Order: sequence, then structure tokens, then C-alpha cells
Amino acid sequence: MPYFSLWWHLQHPSAEVREYACASISKLLQQKHVIPAFVQRDVVRCLGPLLMDHSLAVRETAAGALRNLSACGGFDVCDDMVTNDIMTPLVALLKECSTGLDANELSPKKCRGTNKNYIEDIANEAINLLWNICQCLRTGSIINECNNTALYIFNKEGCLEAVLRYMKKFATNVDLAISVANCLQAVTEDNPDLLSSFNASAQQILETVMLCPESTMKHILLRTLIAGTIWNIKDTIPPGSLGSTVNAILKVFSESLAMDAGETIIRMNEAEKNRLKLVVEAETEENMSDAAENCILSEDDNMEEIPKGKLRRENDISDLLPSDKWELKEVTALLTAQQTALEIIVNMCCSEDPSDDEWEEHSSSDESDLFMENSYNEGSGLLLSPLCLSDEVNSAFLNNLIPKKILEKTAFPNSVALDICMHNSSWKPLIKKLNAVQCRALTCLQSILLVSDVDCLGGALALQSLAQHLSQLIFSKTELPTDTEFLEAVTSALRALLQTMASKNISQCMTPEQLLALCEAGIQSSNVSVRVNMVSILGISGSVLAKGQDTAETLKMIGKFLLEVAMKESSLVVAGEALDALFDVFADGKEAEKAALQIKLLPTLKEFQPVFRMRMRKEGKGQYSTDQLCVLDNKRLHRGCLCLSFSAE
Repeated sequence: MPYFSLWWHLQHPSAEVREYACASISKLLQQKHVIPAFVQRDVVRCLGPLLMDHSLAVRETAAGALRNLSACGGFDVCDDMVTNDIMTPLVALLKECSTGLDANELSPKKCRGTNKNYIEDIANEAINLLWNICQCLRTGSIINECNNTALYIFNKEGCLEAVLRYMKKFATNVDLAISVANCLQAVTEDNPDLLSSFNASAQQILETVMLCPESTMKHILLRTLIAGTIWNIKDTIPPGSLGSTVNAILKVFSESLAMDAGETIIRMNEAEKNRLKLVVEAETEENMSDAAENCILSEDDNMEEIPKGKLRRENDISDLLPSDKWELKEVTALLTAQQTALEIIVNMCCSEDPSDDEWEEHSSSDESDLFMENSYNEGSGLLLSPLCLSDEVNSAFLNNLIPKKILEKTAFPNSVALDICMHNSSWKPLIKKLNAVQCRALTCLQSILLVSDVDCLGGALALQSLAQHLSQLIFSKTELPTDTEFLEAVTSALRALLQTMASKNISQCMTPEQLLALCEAGIQSSNVSVRVNMVSILGISGSVLAKGQDTAETLKMIGKFLLEVAMKESSLVVAGEALDALFDVFADGKEAEKAALQIKLLPTLKEFQPVFRMRMRKEGKGQYSTDQLCVLDNKRLHRGCLCLSFSAE
């Protein structure tokens, strides 16, 4: 390929040629299809040494190229970078830059008379590279050896001290601070060996940033990321201070979630139009002034010629105008802050990892009623499950109106804002971010429903209203939504809500006909989680109906549907969930017994039992995880058949 001639330029004696080669490679690496070829040619080993080049410009462009490689290459490329020892020059660069942040060392490092600060710009590229590599820890559930190596080096080499030194620049360089905050959130997650490095001084730096009063959306994002980092290191916080710390964290999240992203898009788009109009007017005025000055100069032969573009006027405002697309950057920062806040709240709700046995218990809908009964304490009014919110978090949630603000984010994005984004190519990527915020809010809602007391959620009427809201999201169009991420999030929230309502004998607002229509459409989804949610929702609702009167006909329809799913579903996980739902619905009650006899449920299940076991042996171990196989335990089918047998007797 012609661009491999750039390899020779990386070793050129001229710093400008090396800078050009790095910049060219950096641009090429933004195209994913060329990355494998560059990796095969050892691009990491070629660019790595340039991180310590004598030229600051080369360092910056080399770091930028490696940053693009890590961002666009994904998980495998980041692993390859660690394997090829990118951490050694990267750590050296980070430490050297951190020692050059003092003001007396910065002035000679500035670029050719401009305001560009090479030290901070190099640091920003290097921090983003480090963040991208460590971000691999958060892209999968399993931390591989290379990820461990990256974190081990970060911990061992004392990188935290250097990184926190960059954070001190937050007042003058918020972009650098945001990069540092992103990196800190990544390296502090599931990294207990780093906790001892967060002494009082380090915690003070984080606290200062989290409490900074600046109101720009970039600062909101910065505070949100720092709040997430503080949550990650909560084990270092003295017990007596934990309550106030949690309250401060949730106050930051509340501030972020309180902002209406749709209205902000509308307002910022209008601000951009006004700014660009001013730019055009200023350029027109400058061109007219230049033409007049040139006319005067041509009349005076003795006057020294002034180079074009050097003339300036006292009222020139071009240097005072915001940088290009700053409005878009602000909105992007807000949406990122909201998405981040919601993701961290989910982690707060699920901060205690249950054991495999507990997960199996949660996943088994035939045991969920028993679980809810055993975990509810009438005296305290709090759920005592392994996923329970602590008193500090529960109180802070309510004080900062977190549930209310999360619920607001579950609504569909503002239609006017969507229209603006649709008709502006630069703003179009915001649509994906708006949808992501909605999906994260629904996931957050699901987590809160699983761990919060009914009274904390507003009581029975609030839950019924919430059920109507979720059903409106699902049935807002004539056809079921096709966005699988949204569908998974909304059905997961609905499943958790219906389970909570059923456990407290709160009447459900969705009719059986609506639920059947929903499940019949949802079972066609290509997403396994969506299909699991659908059969679980039907099982929850069916178990409620089984306790009522004159429901046998509806139970028959539910039973036939679930039987068909169990016997024909391609996914063992969905089939297993359908069996669980059947045992839920027909475990007890005269109406359930009547319906079960009419659809010949028990003989059908007994006939199906050896077929399912054979599928388990053939497909189970090769295609499904241990957790999924726990849900599909052979004993469950046998136990369910026995329960139905005793019920029939």
C-alpha cells in the first residue's frame, strides 16, 4: 500500500517530516478497515518511541495517532498495544509532562508565538490513550491478562500521582480535566490495589473538583465523572463521612439529570446560528476594510507594504468568538454526563455482587414470590435483598429527587430537538445519544424497582401510573418498536415493575389482551433478552390472574402461548424461562387447575421432559454460560412437573 512509505518518514532526521508522517498515520487510523494492515506492520512499535521524541510536536501527533488506533481498533487492538509494550513510553511521557506543568516551565513550551500549550495538549492525548486502553476493562465481563498488565503498570509506576497533577488544571483547562476524569473512572473500577494510593491529599483534589461552581455543561460532565470516581473508591471513605459523600455524589447526578436535553439542543442550536451570523458579518466587514486599506496603500508609493492579513482593527471580535462548534460540544457534554450519571446509579443499586446461587434465585420466576416475601421487613419497610440500597443511598436518593428525574428521562426525546438533529449533519449523532440516555434511564428505573421499597417509589398509585407510562412507551406506535436496545430496556423495566406490583398485590393496569398482544409481537424479536422478558412478563401476569375468579379462559391462552414457546423456541434460555412462567401460572388456584386440565398441560410437559433434557446435553454446555445453565437446571423441569402433579391431585 502507498501509505506504508510513511514508515520511512517516521525515522526522518527532520522533526517536521516526522510530525507530518505521524499526522498522516493518525488520519488514516480513523478508518477501521486499514487498522489490521497497520497492526500487522507493527505500527505500535514504530510510533511508541516517538512518544519521547525530542520534538514536542512529534510527541503530540504520535500520541494522537496511537489514541486513534486505540479508539477505533477496539478491544483486540488495545490488547495488542499492551502486548507490544506501549505502556513503557506512555508512562514515561505522562510523568515527564506532569513535571512540566508549572507556569515557569510552560512559557517556553508554547507553540511558535500562539496560545497553544504543548505540554497540556500532549498530556491530553496521552491521557486519552491511557483511558482507551484501560477502558477495555469495562467493555466485557472478563478482565484478560493484558488488561491486568495495564492496570498493574498503572498501579506500580505511581501513575495516579501524575494523573492527579493534571486534574489540578481543571480551572484553566477543562478539556484536559475531563480526559483525566474519564481515565480515573476507568482505572478505579474494580481495582482494589489502587485504593491505598488515594490518600487524604488525593481525595481532597477530587472533592475540590466535584464541588467546583462553574455551570458550563463541560463542568457538569467533569463533576459527574469525578463523582463516579469517588463512588468507585468509596471503601477509602471513613464510615462517618459516607452519608454526606453519597449525598454530594447524588446531588451532582441530580444537577445533571435536572437539565432538559431537548430544550438545551433547541437553545444551543439557536445560539450557533446567531454566532455563525456574527462570524459572517465580521468577515464581510473585515473584507470591506481590507479592500479600503489596499486602495489607500496603492495611492501612496512611499508607504511600506504590509503583508496581507496582518491588518487589524480595534473593534475586531473574531478572536473573542467561541471556538468552532462549541455549542454542539456543550450539548454533547451534557448528554454524556446524563448517560454517565444513569450508568453509575445502576452500579450504585447493584453494588453488592450476588453469588451464583443468589442470581439463580433471582432469575427463577417460580421462586420470586417467596423471595419477595422473605426479603420484606414490615417493620423497616425496606427490601433486604443482596441488591438492597443502603440507608445512606436510599435517603440521598429521595433527598435529591433521583427517582423522579430518572422517570423524566425515560420519555421519548423532544420531537423539535430530534428534527433539528435530523436536518443538521453535525448534530445528527446527538440522536443516538438522546436514545442512549432514554435506554439508560429505563435500565436505571429497573434497578431502582428491584431494590427500593414501594413507599419510596410513591406507593401503589405511583406504580400504577408508572405501568401506564411504560405501556404507552411500548404501544406508542401501531407496531412494536424495532430498536432492540430500547425494547430490551423498556421490557426489563416493565418486568421489574410487574413483579414488584404482584408481590404487593397491587392491581395491574395492563389488560391480559394487551399483554398477550405484546408478548406475541415481542417473542419475534431477534434479541434473546427481549424474548426472556416477554415470557417472564406473561408468567407474572398469569400468576396474578390465577388467584382471581373466572380467568380460566385467559389462562388457557397464556398456557398455550407459553407451551409453544417452550417447545419451539430456538434459545434454551428463553425456553427455560417459558417453563418457569408455566410453573408460576399453574402452580396453584382453581382457575389455573381448570385451565391446565383443558390444555392437557401436565401430560404435555411430561412428554416434553426427555426432549428438553436431550437439548440440554447437546446444546447447553457448548453455547451457554454457567449462569444461564443454572437457570436451565434439569431439576427445575422435574420439580415443576411434580408441583403440577400435586396441584392436580
